[in-house]
Amino acid sequence: MNHWLRLKAFTERNRDLVFEVIRIYLGLGLFAKGVYFAGHTGAVISLLDRGAVDVPGVMLAHTIALAHLAGGLLVAAGLLTRLAAAVQVPILLGAVFLVHLREGLFGASQNLEFALLVLFLLALTVVYGGGRWSADWFLARRQALLSGGPRPREVNGTA
Repeated sequence: MNHWLRLKAFTERNRDLVFEVIRIYLGLGLFAKGVYFAGHTGAVISLLDRGAVDVPGVMLAHTIALAHLAGGLLVAAGLLTRLAAAVQVPILLGAVFLVHLREGLFGASQNLEFALLVLFLLALTVVYGGGRWSADWFLARRQALLSGGPRPREVNGTA
């Protein structure tokens, strides 16, 4: 029982770290999806065709793969976090409304539910930012120390 009390005390003191772990996992997941899309362009084109997207499939497939690869790494590292997550939002909106909405909720593949979850987590990341385990926070703190200004925690209360 004593272990549970210590775990509870730790989680109470470090609530923001839960979001950090989710942000890192989200970034790695986006990167992995980018790797898959880069290696399986035909599968992406097939998804786009199902959604009746009028943009040339090969061009869009490569753009999505590159955005997921770069954006996923940036989100995971917490570097330019808000921007990297914001770039992903239109892609996920397209996945939700142009591709997976036709399947409906609670379909066998649950692609719509998953895309909505990723979209929600990206929106939180755009609002919340990188947090204290991010390169953004480290660079802001370093800059503040060099300039003699307030540390990031003192500025926004979240780091």
